[in-house]
Amino acid sequence: MNHRSLRILLALMLSLTMAWSFAQTLTIAQGTDAVTLDPHDATDSPSATVLSHIYETLFELTPEGNIVPRLATSAEMAADGLSWTIAIRDDVVFHDGTPLTAEIVKGSMDRFLDPDLAFRFRFLLTRVSSIDVIDEYTVRFNLSTTFAPFLAHLTHSTTAVMLPAAAEQFGEDFGENPVGTGPFTLDSWDRGSRIDLLRFDDYWGEKPGIERLVFLAVPEDTTRMALVETGEADVAVRVPPSDVMRINANPDVTVENVSSLRTIYIYFNYTMEPFTDARVRQALNYAVNKQEIAEFIFGGAVRPSDAAIAPGIFGYSSVGEYDYDPERARALLAEAGFPDGFETTLYCPTGRYLRDIQTCEAVQSQLAEVGVDAAIESLEWSAYLEFTRRPVEENTVPMAMLGWGTVTGDADYGLFALFHTSEHVPNGSNRAFYSNAVVDALLDEARTTPDESLRTQLYNDVLEILRTDAPWLFMHSETQLVAVRDGVTGLVIHPTERVLALTADKD
Repeated sequence: MNHRSLRILLALMLSLTMAWSFAQTLTIAQGTDAVTLDPHDATDSPSATVLSHIYETLFELTPEGNIVPRLATSAEMAADGLSWTIAIRDDVVFHDGTPLTAEIVKGSMDRFLDPDLAFRFRFLLTRVSSIDVIDEYTVRFNLSTTFAPFLAHLTHSTTAVMLPAAAEQFGEDFGENPVGTGPFTLDSWDRGSRIDLLRFDDYWGEKPGIERLVFLAVPEDTTRMALVETGEADVAVRVPPSDVMRINANPDVTVENVSSLRTIYIYFNYTMEPFTDARVRQALNYAVNKQEIAEFIFGGAVRPSDAAIAPGIFGYSSVGEYDYDPERARALLAEAGFPDGFETTLYCPTGRYLRDIQTCEAVQSQLAEVGVDAAIESLEWSAYLEFTRRPVEENTVPMAMLGWGTVTGDADYGLFALFHTSEHVPNGSNRAFYSNAVVDALLDEARTTPDESLRTQLYNDVLEILRTDAPWLFMHSETQLVAVRDGVTGLVIHPTERVLALTADKD
């Protein structure tokens, strides 16, 4: 064989190898990067999406809303409702080869519940008083009171089973060195840019067809869409509604429209003037035309909120929208002592939610019509979360946009976390510093009663009070618009706003 033929053959082999390698890689363009890869410390959906490929929970919530075993095989509640005995799989190993045992499950849950570590979603399991190891593959969770959403909370990604020995080994760097039992392991993380995962071939369950999974952090809508349209990405989240028709015209890409459990809102700082006055908070709700925003910014792809949680969640009930009524808004502002309005700052994230900046700009414009001058300030996602969760004595945020996905499917997670007095930031997620003793009592009772009809009524009472108190400017619940290139199979766009490639393959 002459040199020229050899070069051609080598080039052909290289091109075939590159094509095969590319076919084994699935690339997902997210809007923001993960904040941490420590499951117990993660509080945001982009982090949860990545973590769901590395770690696993004892139970999972299916897209249809059913709770099914994952690392567990069964669960039995005691007759008095004060303990749960859970059997776990006996064929699972961590990425470093360590077998999963009941002792490790206990150690992981003890870490999650450690008050000194103060994980912000610790409230999910604070009714757990102790955990016993019954045998090598059985644990018992002992409860201080009956706890209705216990199994639902064990589906939350932040309760995932991690390896305590790895946390000890890596210390403060554990959030960048995850060791889980999931179908993928971490290969590399270029913060703010991309995360590369590799298939874990010793995974106990059905293995994905792809070998590499890449998450790109791409805040700009136009860039994300260009990546999926050109094939540089296989999946792109949060398709702008105005782009849906154009992208669907591409024979290689389809925009999937999937409902979600996320509510978008703008919270008011309950401790900061003028938002200490309910009339001001109500006025701003009347001043914003949510229906117009839904139609003209989102093309009807969102649903104006008629409650603090979205439909499809246990405990949801419609308590009524705030109608667009600028005259009433002006009257309430005048009654509260602001006949000429006031100046404030509206904080807004970039690239995190569908049309987040455009939404803030629309709100800003409509508030101006009633005399409220709201200057917009924006921050990168991880900095935004940190800035808005400062303790009350340091917190300078008067109002800010956020979203909350009730990913357990139970109203306890959607309401307790955001409105109970015990959940004020920085230890919890109640950034509004909202506090109402009646709401606290109702939420506490709803956690402990096993009667579903009573729980539904208790949550309805809470939602009614929240509508009157107006700790939020109630905006809308989101629909997920996700662009997927043809040839991608096994992808799950979950109502919990996680794009899951756990069993994905690619032609």
